[in-house]
Amino acid sequence: MPSTTVRIAMNGVTGRMGHHQHLVRSLLALRDQGGLALPDGTVILPEPVLVGRSAPKLRALAARHNLPHWSCDLDAVLGDDSIDIYFDAQVTAAREEAVKKAIAAGKPLYVEKPTASSLTGALELARLAREAGVKNGVVQDKLFLPGLRKLRRLVEGGFFGRILSVRGEFGYWVFEGDRQPAQRPSWNYRAEDGGGIAADMFPHWEYVLHELFGPVRSVQAHVTTHIPRRWDESGTPYEATADDAAYGILELAGGIVAQINSSWAVRVHRDELLEFQVDGTEGSAVAGLRHCRVQHRATTPRPVWNPDLPASGAFRDQWQEVPDNDTFDNAFKAQWELFLRHVLRDGPWRWDLAAGARGVQLAALALRSSAEGRRLPVGDPAAPEPTP
Repeated sequence: MPSTTVRIAMNGVTGRMGHHQHLVRSLLALRDQGGLALPDGTVILPEPVLVGRSAPKLRALAARHNLPHWSCDLDAVLGDDSIDIYFDAQVTAAREEAVKKAIAAGKPLYVEKPTASSLTGALELARLAREAGVKNGVVQDKLFLPGLRKLRRLVEGGFFGRILSVRGEFGYWVFEGDRQPAQRPSWNYRAEDGGGIAADMFPHWEYVLHELFGPVRSVQAHVTTHIPRRWDESGTPYEATADDAAYGILELAGGIVAQINSSWAVRVHRDELLEFQVDGTEGSAVAGLRHCRVQHRATTPRPVWNPDLPASGAFRDQWQEVPDNDTFDNAFKAQWELFLRHVLRDGPWRWDLAAGARGVQLAALALRSSAEGRRLPVGDPAAPEPTP
């Protein structure tokens, strides 16, 4: 079969997400499996070109994965005609300027979320890409998780009847960094560096809700910093200026109510780090990263509230596991494959910078809602904001 090498400039892959999910588990996994086969028989072989600010880190990463090309000069990489795609997984504060350069260079681009530090910036990137005619995409990996793919199957099959509500729980305890190293980089807890769980997670909740249940119409949130003092990578204490927990109530089109809690200061007492419970007139489901369980109306038991007697059985045992019925690949890799098909063969794609701007908008409105203590409407992010 004929093969085509696609050179992808990967900026920010020395970080946790860019390295593990995008480089190792996506593009290198594609390379190791022999490439991505297209419908016409062509096989796409991705060739990562590592980009970043630290030469020692890039050199070590390139050597570890047998990658011959790396650079600390983004302008030179973008000026190289052999580079086919630009990917950005940098810290949020550095992303906007780099993406503008990629657009100006005419490169198709794929970026992590949030796409920018502000809605104005996110809309500007979407406009520039549209006017330049460059293909673009935003990582929306949660849609490709096995548990949420099963949940989508239930929604599209009408399992729930009329959907009433969605309850989301996400989070885990991120160590402060004094007694045990933190699992997340310290910039996540500095607002001046683009940190904060609302900015990080509300873009995820926007696309999950939008794609599975309908557009978000209003948001009311409470955002807080539960752990005000943390220790950075060098063991130096610092004051956390960004939020580490966000509690939101969102109204969706059609009257569906979504309640989503996000926290880096919570200990896990559930089956998976992320779970959504969906309740409808005909049935309910609880979907996590991999699993999905259901309880249909016909098999719903009759719970009776009696605090003086122990429950007669385990409530979780009354639910049924949704079978896989498919082989699920890594969520990031699955979306990478779709994006490569979109760039090279005009395959279907809808997760662009305009969709990414909706996520930035929702995060900004959640922060504003918390600061003002009121519910805020959510409209078209590109439309002028109505006068109060």
